[in-house]
Amino acid sequence: MKTVEIRERFLNFFKDHQHDIQSSAPIVNKDDPTLMFINAGMNQFKDIFLGNQEPKFTRVANSQKCLRVSGKHNDLEEVGVDTYHHTLFEMLGNWSFGDYYKEEAITMAWDFITKDLGIAKDCLYVTYFEGDKDDNLGPDDETKSIWSKFVAPENILKGNKKDNFWEMGDVGPCGPCTELHVDIRPDAEKQAKPGRDLVNMDHPQVVEIWNLVFIAFNRFTDGSLKVLPRQHVDTGMGLERLAMVLQGKTSTYDTDIFAALIAHLENKSHKKYTGGDSKLDIAFRVISDHIRAVSFAIADGQLPSNTGAGYVIRRILRRAVRYGYSFLEMQDAFLFGMVPTLANEMGSYFPELKAQEKFIVKVIKEEESAFFRTLSSGLGKLENYTAEAGEKVLSGEKAFELYDTFGFPFDLTQLILKEKSWTTSEDDFKACMQQQKDRSKAAAKQEMDDWVIVVDSANETEFVGYDQLSTQSKILRYRKVSAKKKTFFQVVLDKTPFYPEGGGQVGDVGVLQSKEESFKVTGTKKENQLILHILEVLPADLNADFTAVVDKNNREASQKNHSATHLLHLALREVLGTHVEQRGSLVNADYLRFDFSHFEKVSKEELEKVEARVNDLIQENIPLNEYRSIPKAEAEAMGAMALFGEKYGDAVRAIKFGPSIELCGGTHVQSTGVIGLVKIVSEASVAAGVRRIEMLSGKSALDWVSNKVGTLDKLEEILGSKKDPVADLEKLVQQKSELQKKVEAFEQAEITSLIKELKGKAEELSNGIRLIRYSGALEAPALKTIAFGLKSEENCAVVLGGKGASKAFLQVALNESLVGRLNAKELIKQTAPFIQGGGGGQDFLASAGGKNPDGISKALDKAKELIESI
Repeated sequence: MKTVEIRERFLNFFKDHQHDIQSSAPIVNKDDPTLMFINAGMNQFKDIFLGNQEPKFTRVANSQKCLRVSGKHNDLEEVGVDTYHHTLFEMLGNWSFGDYYKEEAITMAWDFITKDLGIAKDCLYVTYFEGDKDDNLGPDDETKSIWSKFVAPENILKGNKKDNFWEMGDVGPCGPCTELHVDIRPDAEKQAKPGRDLVNMDHPQVVEIWNLVFIAFNRFTDGSLKVLPRQHVDTGMGLERLAMVLQGKTSTYDTDIFAALIAHLENKSHKKYTGGDSKLDIAFRVISDHIRAVSFAIADGQLPSNTGAGYVIRRILRRAVRYGYSFLEMQDAFLFGMVPTLANEMGSYFPELKAQEKFIVKVIKEEESAFFRTLSSGLGKLENYTAEAGEKVLSGEKAFELYDTFGFPFDLTQLILKEKSWTTSEDDFKACMQQQKDRSKAAAKQEMDDWVIVVDSANETEFVGYDQLSTQSKILRYRKVSAKKKTFFQVVLDKTPFYPEGGGQVGDVGVLQSKEESFKVTGTKKENQLILHILEVLPADLNADFTAVVDKNNREASQKNHSATHLLHLALREVLGTHVEQRGSLVNADYLRFDFSHFEKVSKEELEKVEARVNDLIQENIPLNEYRSIPKAEAEAMGAMALFGEKYGDAVRAIKFGPSIELCGGTHVQSTGVIGLVKIVSEASVAAGVRRIEMLSGKSALDWVSNKVGTLDKLEEILGSKKDPVADLEKLVQQKSELQKKVEAFEQAEITSLIKELKGKAEELSNGIRLIRYSGALEAPALKTIAFGLKSEENCAVVLGGKGASKAFLQVALNESLVGRLNAKELIKQTAPFIQGGGGGQDFLASAGGKNPDGISKALDKAKELIESI
């Protein structure tokens, strides 16, 4: 049974059992600060479990793409080493929100597995929660009793808290779970040892395939559990493992999911995958897994970068490249070539892969090409380190520096050192890594207290900010947050005009007023479905009536920039082509930043056309057409652009300014004329295949233009020319260039003359070495030129000193006949302290810089003493 059919059967089964079939959410998590990526199917339903949101459907099912590479659920290091872990995988799941519970969930699971899919009953084992004293929870005898209707007693097993009590994180919804395990070993092995003895023992052929979680509690920050208002069901079954069972394989990598990817890799590397435990086979598994994770992340809007989620994706990509480089002998970029195969295999169910195939290819190719250059420079650095080290041992600190500064993987360092019969300390490397992690955690540490309920309500906050900037409000709940030595409060209101940060637009600021007091709202964010108002001080009377008032000037400036962003997107597509897609944005009161897909620098002429087009649209004063809640299909039929990586519901909001129409939740001006003027101030590359434009609008744009006019006025005044100051300035620049050439020619003539003079002033030392010493008012480049001019003198050592503005320079050069007897680096090392500086170089040529020109004479004397002692 092919994977496509397995997925389809699962969804159809639950559709027949009255479940609403929902699409997968993007794997990059944007609305929950506790999760970097979607790591389980239930993530998008978290607020329903917590009672913060009423479900639209009480029964749903889907196939959710998940990424487990960070936080509590992190499978990265197991991937490829074993045959059934993955970074990205599909989680088949069904949910009940206060509808059915254990009896029906277990019955449906058993029917689907045994009847619909035909998996043999005697191969199946089930586990149930044995209870936990610390949480004051007894065994889940109800689940055991239900399973006894279907499963033989010896195949029903107790499970501990680790295996049979599911928690998404340190806090949040949780509950006991029951797992289905399948034994796919050969019959001889089954007879020798029963599968029950291998459940949850990490046996590659006795694996968990389905986990049924009964969400009953909420875990608080102090570790305590509180029963949720309603009980829910949350199940998850790995599609890859299920395919392994149904296709008669003993590894998920042998299924049709990975077959085409591995075949492509075999063809590219000219090596054969055998499915074993060799480094070669592990490399095949790692690469074929990682290309999926990286491609889906990019398709969902997360580009590789140096921070946060982007850093995790870059790390996965580089891990794949490193395995290809080390074990498949790939010397050039190769990952990007696997993307079309992946898109062909999975693009039917995940159309984002097909739609963005060219973009994903471009990003991955540039990223891995850059990493190959990093590997090359890292190899050079490693050569330098080993040349300087002794005892054939590279310190763990140096190995960490290679990793941290140059991105050079530690295990590759170990591999190269082993080939040289060298070693390094893994413990010291790990200690350095832990120190860095501790520093990062300390910098990002944020402690949140549990929510304090003021008014018990399951309704979402009513947002009225599209129509009004103030409203009467009540506080529903609040919590205290401590981060970076500051304490603030997140407050949820029943009704608010404050727009929460989202879609690139920053959150509103303003005040929360009661009859007695006024409290500053410093920002507004959204967490899942909660709108959080950030207050530095909590009101004393939480039950008071409040007026929530948005800062009007700040909101209006942000609106101008947001509407200008839509017009900019349209203009870029018109001027550059329809391949342009939004890849990120920042909209605040001061300026806008717009990231978009484009593979080359935007020319000055193109930028001028884009800016002119936006200003033309502003001059037309096009009125806003807002479609606040229309079916997504209707919006798409109108031509509305959706952003990749965003999760849209059935009903959406569309914003239309003439030919510009986009799905958007932000706030906007009522007509384009309100924007006034826009001015593009910069354009640059920010990532592979992604350009960034920064633009000003409204008063900020006018102030920018006014400042430029003021600069022009001052220039005219300095030049004494109002007719054509640009021509006069160009003439001055040309004259300066000509004078500079004359000065350089004069300096070169002086240097040539000085070299000739110094050649005749070499001192004959007692050991036969000829020494040339000199100091003067020369900068480092001139000293180096002189040194090169003198080092060709037979048996000659050159020591030069130069003085700049509060700076001192030393230069040492040796004729090749002296290298071995003398070392330029050592001479610099022992003379640089006299000028309060340091330096280095090669055995025949070295230099130093310092801040004490008065020490040059002593440095030259010390050099003579050292040379004469040889």
